[in-house]
Amino acid sequence: MNETSAKRYRFSEAPIWELQRQYFEEQGLKAWVNDQVPQYVTSNPMIGAAYADILFGILQDRAAQGKRDEPVYIVELGAGAGRLANHVLHSLRELIDYSGLELPEFRYIMTDLPAENVAGWRRHPALKPYVESGCLDFARFDAVNDTELHLAVSGTTVTTGQLAQPLLIVANYFFDSIPQELIYVADGEIYECEVDVRAPGKMGMLGPSEALEAMELNYVNRRAPEYERSDYPYRDVIEYYREELEDSHILFPEAGLRCLERLQALSREGFILLTADKGDHLADSWRFAEPPKLILHGSFSLTANYHAIIRVFEDRGALALFPEHHYKNINVGCLLMVSDAAGYANARLAYRRSAGRFGPDDFFSLKLWMDKHLEEMSLQELLAFWRLGRYDAEWFIQSGRRMSVLLPESSDEEKLDLQLGIRHMWSAYYVMEQKYDLALDVGMLLFEMDRYEDARRFLEASLAEATELPDPMVYYCLAICCLEQEEAGRATEYLLQALKQEPEHAEARELLDALTGTEG
Repeated sequence: MNETSAKRYRFSEAPIWELQRQYFEEQGLKAWVNDQVPQYVTSNPMIGAAYADILFGILQDRAAQGKRDEPVYIVELGAGAGRLANHVLHSLRELIDYSGLELPEFRYIMTDLPAENVAGWRRHPALKPYVESGCLDFARFDAVNDTELHLAVSGTTVTTGQLAQPLLIVANYFFDSIPQELIYVADGEIYECEVDVRAPGKMGMLGPSEALEAMELNYVNRRAPEYERSDYPYRDVIEYYREELEDSHILFPEAGLRCLERLQALSREGFILLTADKGDHLADSWRFAEPPKLILHGSFSLTANYHAIIRVFEDRGALALFPEHHYKNINVGCLLMVSDAAGYANARLAYRRSAGRFGPDDFFSLKLWMDKHLEEMSLQELLAFWRLGRYDAEWFIQSGRRMSVLLPESSDEEKLDLQLGIRHMWSAYYVMEQKYDLALDVGMLLFEMDRYEDARRFLEASLAEATELPDPMVYYCLAICCLEQEEAGRATEYLLQALKQEPEHAEARELLDALTGTEG
């Protein structure tokens, strides 16, 4: 483009979508480093446990219907960093093992567009046990075009009409990030809201993120009778908007709807969708809506139109479950596009208790408040919220210093509960690309509680993964741990390491002299 050139596009065909695609393909798993692309709100242990509860309910319902022989496939769209899948699998396996019920087997399929993401998942140590047990596989999947799932581990392909169980679909931060149409309703007419894209001449030299920031978008309305034609598959929803809304810009998820239809074709029993997004399921949320603004975070996102998705599939017999109240951060919903959807009592009850009444959105709102009031909280309050969040590692990372301050005045019971929480947290911890040293924080806290054997295990794990020289105090604490386990020789080695890094470390020198019977 020349420096001042502009070109008009249909919104779903504007260059912003190709830049979005390029960004994720170039960045791979690094896109989620330090939350550049938001992921915590839709990938924490609390939402993982909520989804596992609903998925467990679906497995119960299929078993009650006598459908135990064929495996149930769970496909996660846009699995990204892989953190959500890890939490869902961890919680779902816990529920199945605890229940002792005879249920259909399941296969969880993580999908995304970048091949590097698939390769990264296959290497991740937290996911390997699930792969080895046969309940986890991976696939590169283009949500805009693909019609089949080519599984990377088993080497098999899931094709049209193959599945005898409903396909379970997990889609978090998905519908807001794939191409959408943009329509405008005014005076009982439907308009295509096209976009003039103005960009500087140096666009070819910019990366996707910089190019998105440099673009200027301006919207122009064009009368669009094609949406009202009898052969347009989503005409009824458009007609509803034409009749009910006025002066409203509506993001319309045609690509998302077609993706769900292609996935539905894989199963002879329909699909069930679990989804969380910045998305509105109430028509009033679109009334008098202004043109959309890109929310930039390396890539970009928009608001998802859950209302349109619900209307389309409800007209085909689906049952939609969404909260009665308004959401603040993410809207969590479930769409049952299956025969006798009302008969899935366990799934519906699970949604009601895990998302409908108090769910991941409410939890995140509480967490935002807790983050600001950490220094006012007691250890019992910190532990209670940690349990509510299913022993979330991020909460421990944020509150660990406060826990340390409160330890001297804590009760034995609180210390035992803290140790219990550490075990639960560590069993489900998923290391991200930025590799925060959680083992170090855990080890030092256990050391403060005189849990020397456990502290040593975590501190040595921290040393094994260290990419920089550790603080000499870590070596000193390890020496104490070794002495408590009557390993004077190993303690001496750690003290020498501490003094090598910091020759003036008085505590390490004093302890080494005591062990060796020397001075100075």
